[in-house]
Amino acid sequence: MNTPRVVIGLSAVIVAVTEDAPYVLVTRETQGAIAGLPFGPFDPAGDRTLELSLRGWVSEQTGFDIGYVEQLYTFGDRGRETPLADIKSAGPERVISISYLALTPSRAVLHRAGAGWRTWYDFFPWEDWRNGRPAIIDAVIAPKLLAWAQSDPDKDQAAQRRARARLAFALDGATWNEERALERYELLYEARLAPEAARDRARFEGREPAPINGAPGLGEPMISDHRRILATAIGRLRAKIKYRPVVFELAPAQFTLLSLQRIVEAIAGLTLHKQNFRRLLDRSGLVEGTGAFDASAGGRPAELFRCKRATLDQRPVGGIHVPTPRGSDA
Repeated sequence: MNTPRVVIGLSAVIVAVTEDAPYVLVTRETQGAIAGLPFGPFDPAGDRTLELSLRGWVSEQTGFDIGYVEQLYTFGDRGRETPLADIKSAGPERVISISYLALTPSRAVLHRAGAGWRTWYDFFPWEDWRNGRPAIIDAVIAPKLLAWAQSDPDKDQAAQRRARARLAFALDGATWNEERALERYELLYEARLAPEAARDRARFEGREPAPINGAPGLGEPMISDHRRILATAIGRLRAKIKYRPVVFELAPAQFTLLSLQRIVEAIAGLTLHKQNFRRLLDRSGLVEGTGAFDASAGGRPAELFRCKRATLDQRPVGGIHVPTPRGSDA
């Protein structure tokens, strides 16, 4: 009996945030190919640690050196497309992907062909509630999910499907939870609304899949299981900004309070109350004025602040409260 050959790969979700949008670094966007996250093989014999291996080939693929890194999750579903030709040619029976989340305070200039920055809302348009409830939820997603639920002949299973759709996408008066990004993608995948589902099923069954394209309202597909990995990272970061001050890993060294608020809003996909946000910052003791002012926006100059790094070193510090969006239970 042959022992299945297992290959370990490493994938990276590298996030930079502006006041307008959160961005992720993607590769392989050449000649009409769909995007993927930076991904490379781990060599147990040649690589001293997983993280050093990750940093090395991210630099090779993008020309960019990553800073803050934490391990995200391990993925290993059968049938997943292998994103690198050198792994494909080796013919592994199973690819295990260990994913990492990396944060950077700016979108670095990239020096490799096919590497670029894309807003994560290109891949998950239903996740952005900053201008209210996205119309695509009720116009596209809800009807398709409800039709999928009703297609199950088992009444109990159909009811469970409807309940999952209701909670995931805030249907029928349910409250939106921005942290459930992965749950929402998994639901679309299970309902075969995500185009990656048909591709992966074909590979699992040993067939060559047809080329995939995005469906209106359902976001752009990605290679392999990279959209699932990205959804995991979105949920992790949205949760983490509430209990750890990681937002300062994404902010510039000096910032206005409005700029910092918009960075948090871009990550959460929600709008925050200006005065409440500032009161929370005051209580945290995490920021201090620099005495300098920013007049670039016109009007009254806004004071520039910075993170009090000494506070982070002295005691455990929480994150920033993100409220339930208004109108989510309408």
